[in-house]
Amino acid sequence: MSPDILVLYYSRYGHTAQLARLIARGIEEVPGMHARLRQVPPVAPVTEVAQPPEPDDGAPYVTRADLADCTGLALGSPTRFGNMAAPLKYFLDSTGAEWASGALVGKPAAVFTSTSTMHGGQESTLLTMALPLLHHGMLLLGLPFTEAALSATQSGGTPYGASHVAGATGDNPISDHERELARALGRRLADTARKLAAGA
Repeated sequence: MSPDILVLYYSRYGHTAQLARLIARGIEEVPGMHARLRQVPPVAPVTEVAQPPEPDDGAPYVTRADLADCTGLALGSPTRFGNMAAPLKYFLDSTGAEWASGALVGKPAAVFTSTSTMHGGQESTLLTMALPLLHHGMLLLGLPFTEAALSATQSGGTPYGASHVAGATGDNPISDHERELARALGRRLADTARKLAAGA
């Protein structure tokens, strides 16, 4: 199996994409492990219009092969009323074949999010993203409080996954603690995937 960890996200204004890149950096700090950055396409009221094969910017769009090939998954979305954004939910709802075949069973997974406000639903969004991963039989990882930044952060960062508070106008840069926790989540995911593969 490939040593790639799939870092899959939807990002409207770029904040979730920034977290994805930090998680990917953490993954690649683990010897022998690689991050595969992918995004889901947006959805529109007119769903008959096909999306271009590649996005204008950012990571390539995800394929079924990315799910089958990965040894782990980091899943990210901005918050929409305390839940994941519609494009990510739309994609997850289309993974029935992967569920039926058990393509993701036993693989480690983690979640991450970005909100405009401190209490904008970060933890509920992370939990809602975790639910379909549990149905897929994945092994959910969070951030333990042995990560000192988890107790010190004044913005994002939860035991359920990495997060960022972007601010009402989206101007907040990712803080040092948010950055540290995103990389720690990537390392934990990659290290767990490596250990599971070694014990198989």
